[in-house]
Amino acid sequence: MDREQLRSVQAPLKERYREEPTAAHVTLRATGELDDGIACSVHTGRAIAEAGLHPATGGDGSLLCSGDMLLEALVACAGVTLRAVATSLDIPVRSGIVRAEGDLDFRGTLGVDRDTPVGFEAIRLFFELDTDADAEQLETLKQLTERYCVVFQTLASNPILSASVDASS
Repeated sequence: MDREQLRSVQAPLKERYREEPTAAHVTLRATGELDDGIACSVHTGRAIAEAGLHPATGGDGSLLCSGDMLLEALVACAGVTLRAVATSLDIPVRSGIVRAEGDLDFRGTLGVDRDTPVGFEAIRLFFELDTDADAEQLETLKQLTERYCVVFQTLASNPILSASVDASS
């Protein structure tokens, strides 16, 4: 998709959202099914991702780790967002690698130390691009990717979270 195709696809959406802001509100959903053992199968719409314990928490490494899946979601979102931004700004990017890495202290996850937080302490996102873009264009790509990447902004903004549990008879 080139710049003009992207704009022609997005222009009517942007116009509709300006005129009717509630049309831009969409609820995304994910569903998982608890499996035997300590696992959860997540239905992605295209495949089933089977998640389980990371080896640092007692898993055997055969199932996906939710922490890995979070980083994979960040990489996917940032990669698509960077491509869309580059296309919109007409900055040619021939190819590239998007990589994320995050630091965890599993003492929190396992309840070994109540003062150790559960979750990532730090997450780093890297782009290695095959492009002729100059330093200013690369900085613009980075800033706009950060600004418009849903997963990046969700992690940065501490959204309101809630959970509920119901039992069926």
